[in-house]
Amino acid sequence: MIDSHLHLWELAPEAYAWLGPQHGGLFRSYGEAEARETLDAASVEGAMLVQADDTVADTESMLAVAERTPWVLGVVGWIPLEKPAEAEQELDRFLGNPAFRGVRHLVHNDPRDDFLELPTVRYSLRMLASHGLAFDVPDAFPRQLGRTVQLARELPELTVVLDHLGKPPLADAAAMDLWRADFRALAELPNTVAKVSGLHLPGVPYTAEALRPLWDEALDAFGPGRLMFGSDWPVSTLGAPYGRTLEVLLELAEELTSGERAEFLEGTAVRTYGLHQRSIGAR
Repeated sequence: MIDSHLHLWELAPEAYAWLGPQHGGLFRSYGEAEARETLDAASVEGAMLVQADDTVADTESMLAVAERTPWVLGVVGWIPLEKPAEAEQELDRFLGNPAFRGVRHLVHNDPRDDFLELPTVRYSLRMLASHGLAFDVPDAFPRQLGRTVQLARELPELTVVLDHLGKPPLADAAAMDLWRADFRALAELPNTVAKVSGLHLPGVPYTAEALRPLWDEALDAFGPGRLMFGSDWPVSTLGAPYGRTLEVLLELAEELTSGERAEFLEGTAVRTYGLHQRSIGAR
């Protein structure tokens, strides 16, 4: 198994502006040793590290971890997409590290509703595509899911990864209709994939039974070859321990054939992020 969505962070002044005492147990550092122990306990072989701060420093930190820890199979980092000259400079630097496999921007925290439509951002995203890098979009619903569909449609050369199934509002039937329309529209585009991750949703028990409507929707729309398992650890610990997070997703995936399970648990991540360029399973 490859966990396609795992975070590390070291609390420091002026870093992780979204994270504070109001987040309880998340408001501390989460390092590579704790992550390795967590993955080992769940028999998860490797993971993708995903940015949690819109800073170059966060990317540098993750790449440093990847260089000394073979279980880190890739890094989804950050570059200043709205500043193409700087973005190109950072890309040139980061591409020297084979672990650098994608970029993400915290669009849900960005006050600009039109961030994904900015000409400068589009220019930088085309640069990503030219280097075979994927672009992750977090917590897209409600502000950015429709715009993510537009982005993927207008940049077919770019692989767009929808994190956390776009954060579906499962407890709100009316909002779910809006989510479903955009989610289905995104899935129709062949350059898109989705992570079954971060599904500790407000007002929804974290059980396979409660999440099955989302799983069925995602499986029907994307198929197992365009879905990937991710934990969203340690954010997910606000809802359940790592083992329980994985247990529920494995229960949902029981209906799949062995080949389909392999796609969901590993194959999609390998293809999406080009992980063949690193040693899968190295410890």
